[in-house]
Amino acid sequence: MKKIVTKLSFLVLLLGLNSCSEETILELSPINNISVDDAFSSASLIESSMNGVYNAAAKGQYNSTDPNGGRGYIWGAAFVQQGDCRGEDVVNTATFYQLTYTATYDPTTANNIYYWIDGYRLINRCNLMIEGVTGAVAKGIIPQSVADNYIGQSKFLRAITHFELLNHFAKTYNATSGATHLGIPYREVGVDTQAEIDAELLKPRNTVAECYDKIIADLNDAEALITTNELTKASKNAAIAFKTRVYLHKRDWNNVILEANKLTDYTLTAEPDGPFDNNYSNTESIFSILQASANNPGVNAALASQYNRRRLVCISPIIWRDPSWLVDDKRRNETTDGTGNPDGMVFTFSGRKYTAKYRDGVNYTDAAPVIRYAEVLLNKAEAYARLSTPDLTNALTNLNLVRNRSLADPTTQAYTAATLPTATDLVGAILKERRIEFLMEGKRWGDIHRLQNDDLFPIDGIPAKVANGNPASSAFTLGTPYTGALGVSAIPGNDYRFLWPIPQVELNTNPTLAAQQNPGW
Repeated sequence: MKKIVTKLSFLVLLLGLNSCSEETILELSPINNISVDDAFSSASLIESSMNGVYNAAAKGQYNSTDPNGGRGYIWGAAFVQQGDCRGEDVVNTATFYQLTYTATYDPTTANNIYYWIDGYRLINRCNLMIEGVTGAVAKGIIPQSVADNYIGQSKFLRAITHFELLNHFAKTYNATSGATHLGIPYREVGVDTQAEIDAELLKPRNTVAECYDKIIADLNDAEALITTNELTKASKNAAIAFKTRVYLHKRDWNNVILEANKLTDYTLTAEPDGPFDNNYSNTESIFSILQASANNPGVNAALASQYNRRRLVCISPIIWRDPSWLVDDKRRNETTDGTGNPDGMVFTFSGRKYTAKYRDGVNYTDAAPVIRYAEVLLNKAEAYARLSTPDLTNALTNLNLVRNRSLADPTTQAYTAATLPTATDLVGAILKERRIEFLMEGKRWGDIHRLQNDDLFPIDGIPAKVANGNPASSAFTLGTPYTGALGVSAIPGNDYRFLWPIPQVELNTNPTLAAQQNPGW
């Protein structure tokens, strides 16, 4: 391994790395322990390096004292858990996510610190991968076509990680005219030299508009370059699907529809639990993060550990009792396998309702679902409804494609043009459908974030929530909307707590970002 620890001492915190060890800074593949010098010296080591990038996405580093090494930051589990617990449709039942759930975090709080740390660590690995394979082509180690595939995959991961960080550390796209407000630093340099350290230390936060332009450019490149077609690897279709999400946040309705219409290889599973019955091989999942028995976020982060076996987060009565979620909807089904383990959509413990989407509470092998076709259809439905001249027919069709498979009797329960006669009605139904369909998949925060300042269904800040702890079983009784106590108060959108603070460890060594901390922190 290169002996450049002294030179990289400032890089440790610049890129969100919390250790001065060379392995932490430069290692591209935690599994294989190969140096940055050797990583691109042969085709097989290049493949291992790419696998190391995916491992970083799936597990992360967390802190040096954690025996499990990582807790799923940011794509292995953390995006689900943090995205859920920042919203009101789950209840944090213990103390594990309490600071996130109650918005009592600060610049030293582990959950938001490691989102930033492991996010930028992953981004740096992507950048080193891009540069490394470019050099390998020049040396004749691999052909350009092979390098392009790796570059496309790396740009995909770089794009979606910047986008995820943007949604927690910066305001939504339409917060200012032209999105000229501060976003996050968009890093495109693989840092392993003093000159690169010096340059990156001076790099300010890009504007939100600049970040979106770079995200879309990276995803366009990914679509053009990737040849891999695997569920747990970046693919052309994954890049296209993710663009529908990005354009939805940007409020570029025409491009949401344009990208969504490219996806012809996917269909919804017949039943709503299909993507979770077989989460590595189904017709609906577009991109998921691999979790293996020997390599996962462990007992302190794996989805089946937190949401199932340990029951640290339950479904909130707020959404459970929402009248739009019909009592006989199949997404309320509670079934078990031959050994009594949940294999439906939910399960009950002490009267409380928990998700059964993540089922392997022993080996923690459930894939983390980043994006599936149901989201693309609902993105497209919403875009059609929000066009300057709304296309209500196509909006309704795409909404019903998702909702109808969960209905006990679609012939009588499906939405119709009569029940949703206006664009406002349709958008409201689509937004509610998203809360039901993607419950416990980490998507609620993204919708809360993008709906700030919305023209049809604005959300002001973070909605009020049920108190942290175990709700009474009576709170889950169906028949009427939940009107019980809300123990966590709403936080207005202009409150400093709406955004996560840039971590203090970053500010301590980065004078440029120290002057650009989010207001109020």
